[in-house]
Amino acid sequence: MNRSAKRYSPLQLAFISGAIASTATLSAFGSVWCRSVRAALQDSPKAVVDVVWQLVNREYVDGSFNKQDWLAVRQSLLSKDYTSQQEAYTAIRQALEKLGDPYTRFMDPKQYEALTNQTSGEVSGIGIRMELNEQTKKLTVIEAIENSPALKAGIRSGDWIVAIDGKPTSQMKAEDASNLIRGRAGTKLTLRLGRNGQSAFDVNLTRASIEVPTVRYSLKQEGNRRVGYIRLREFSAHAGTQMRRAIRDLNAKQVDGFVLDLRSNPGGLLQASIEIARMWMDNGAIVKTVDRKGGSEETKANHTALTKRPVVVLVDNNSASASEILTGALKDNNRAVVVGSQTFGKALVQSVHELADGSGVAITIAHYYTPKGTDINHKGIAPDIKLDLTEAQQRQLAANPDLLGTKNDPQYARALAVLSSNSFARPTQQNQPLQQQPMSNRATDLKF
Repeated sequence: MNRSAKRYSPLQLAFISGAIASTATLSAFGSVWCRSVRAALQDSPKAVVDVVWQLVNREYVDGSFNKQDWLAVRQSLLSKDYTSQQEAYTAIRQALEKLGDPYTRFMDPKQYEALTNQTSGEVSGIGIRMELNEQTKKLTVIEAIENSPALKAGIRSGDWIVAIDGKPTSQMKAEDASNLIRGRAGTKLTLRLGRNGQSAFDVNLTRASIEVPTVRYSLKQEGNRRVGYIRLREFSAHAGTQMRRAIRDLNAKQVDGFVLDLRSNPGGLLQASIEIARMWMDNGAIVKTVDRKGGSEETKANHTALTKRPVVVLVDNNSASASEILTGALKDNNRAVVVGSQTFGKALVQSVHELADGSGVAITIAHYYTPKGTDINHKGIAPDIKLDLTEAQQRQLAANPDLLGTKNDPQYARALAVLSSNSFARPTQQNQPLQQQPMSNRATDLKF
């Protein structure tokens, strides 16, 4: 492997479905930029334009650039004068659109910051989840996160936010309120809260850096079986640590089997999906990536599985990218039975670069395949047991998320039936896929 391929290994820099694995620092491009050009572009909006072109030229997975004359694109970009960063950003986005790849995209500084905050698995704030209650029209606390300033201050689910640092919230959108509540760790904030049966009161808080829980788990006694239910919302930087904690805790409680819920998980860090796959698998391939030169890299399990108990994986058509890597690895290695709806179908890997002005660019650098060599792009993974929810069932679960992972959740109930059947590797005749349909081509979409 040459130095360039090693330096930009997909497994080091890749992210899946809007999740960053590593932020590459920018460096000079050697002979690509002559000194006079570099000097002319210094501190100019045009500099960002050309850096993005250079990165795409070097890394993009399709060497034909969607049959575009990529050199001519550069000449066109540099022939223009940009009076503002926004003009430059617009030109970059228009150039990237020519690639026909929604995952290769430019992010302005605010968008880039949001992406890195999401994938870090941490937030700087007080640690609450809130919504604009449709009935009361009040900004209402859904949850105070564990170990957060909000929980320590006694903020409860159901409290509503009357004011933020003296600013009334009566006409405020949830997004605007969130922007006011977020802030640098160590800074102060005062919330005026309402609570049933009490007069409005003030709570003084100090913002902190908070690890966002992406793994929820519980022990469920289902008849004579002890089932460990684990729901993974996204593959953030802390997902592996949280998953390891969940498996070990449930192992200590002597569960008979696991239900791993990846429904509506849009993906995240590629490395997190590999780390978590290794917690369930002792042997076998996890994923293979192929770059534009045909160079491939296969990642395997490394004898570090935390459990050998049976596993059923729940998926739906919003289970994407890193979720599909984990699902494909467990399915192809006969480690789990997959129940639910066909998955989203995104098999592309991106690298993300931070640019000098705080903006960023995500570039598709590789295609990935499941251990059996299956290309799931635009197709998804077909579950072993196909069980689609009706629209009414979807609405019921969306309106009452506490029903997820209960017998009122049809896909979870089917997972229990699989565990009870003692068929843990592949489906037997009596639980062959129901209403199996051909894989449909789904339009790819940005998942955040």
